[in-house]
Amino acid sequence: MNETLIAEPARVVLVGVDFGRDPDFDDSLDELALLASTAGDQAVARVIARRKAPDAALFVGSGKADEIKALVLGERAEAVLFDQALSPIQQRNLETHLGVPVADRTALILEIFAQRARSHEGKLQVELAQLQYLATRLVRRWSHLERQRGGIGARGGPGERQMELDRRMIDERIKQLKIRLQKVERQRNTQRKARARGGQLRVSLVGYTNAGKSTLFNALTKAGSYAADQLFATLDTTTRALYLGPDNGGALLSDTVGFIRDLPHKLVEAFKATLQEAADAHLLLHVIDCDSPKLLEQWAEVERVLAEIECADTPQIVVFNKLDRLPEGARPRRMVDQVQRPDGSRVLRVFVSAYSGEGLPELRSALAAVARGEDPAASLCSAPPPPALIDTADSPIPHP
Repeated sequence: MNETLIAEPARVVLVGVDFGRDPDFDDSLDELALLASTAGDQAVARVIARRKAPDAALFVGSGKADEIKALVLGERAEAVLFDQALSPIQQRNLETHLGVPVADRTALILEIFAQRARSHEGKLQVELAQLQYLATRLVRRWSHLERQRGGIGARGGPGERQMELDRRMIDERIKQLKIRLQKVERQRNTQRKARARGGQLRVSLVGYTNAGKSTLFNALTKAGSYAADQLFATLDTTTRALYLGPDNGGALLSDTVGFIRDLPHKLVEAFKATLQEAADAHLLLHVIDCDSPKLLEQWAEVERVLAEIECADTPQIVVFNKLDRLPEGARPRRMVDQVQRPDGSRVLRVFVSAYSGEGLPELRSALAAVARGEDPAASLCSAPPPPALIDTADSPIPHP
């Protein structure tokens, strides 16, 4: 009888370096551990280093590198993952010193995207980002990078190094991918123009990864899209009709890729066609995990990426999702209110649980008001908000 062999997850050591300049530094490395788990790895140890500046050769310095090496040997780890970006030289030196493969946060995110991409467009976007990342890693790491002889017969000169051949092949492939993605973008623009002629309200879901966007998308549209409690469950944009009642017409709701801290800039560039759905929307539903201890940091990071794709000024409704996970003492007194964004402007906020359905009628009412051309805050927030939104003083949910 044939038995199916299930590959064991790779054992990895997680490393984070606190330089004292980043207030959002994750000293628990929980998000890196979740990224590793999403990629199919198992974190067996975590190391926090503190330095004033990165070491030019080993990033963490020789002493901490020796400590990591001892952990690798003791835990039988197969790789080391860094929460910060490494230079090509640092990565090479660390691999030589530790004796196992080394990857940084950017490489890990790219690997997850490569695993999750399903559509033709998504695969093109991920391959482009990976090649742009790889182009910076062509350092002298292998013996085959010695200069090869070229030319004809004895008259041939030293020829071209293998590294230069690799770089040229990567550059040519990058050009091909950009041309194909430009064609995809033209097709998307044609589709968007056709939808715009329909006159319907266009709404895009945006937010930090694993905030529950796809679950909310399914709850509102009954689309049945893939949703899971993991990072980057959705990479490909999906658009469905959203019914708002007989007097309000409908809307088109799009689910987009989630954002994350230190999202590689090349990924933002590669996913430009996908993120254009958010840039062209009439309204953004910014979905936030209201149970996250990093709520404010995640909110600010999404706002940063929105500014990068030039839609920071698009009207928003902030949706505080996962209400069902809040303890009773931290639940809001009002399901709809107004809250201040990081830039100082005030927007409508709706508390919902996409899982249980609580708050979804209020969210639909807000969307219906926008579809009618009304200010949803005027109809849903007629009374002034209470002085304190919640009972628990140490809750991460900001007061209005």
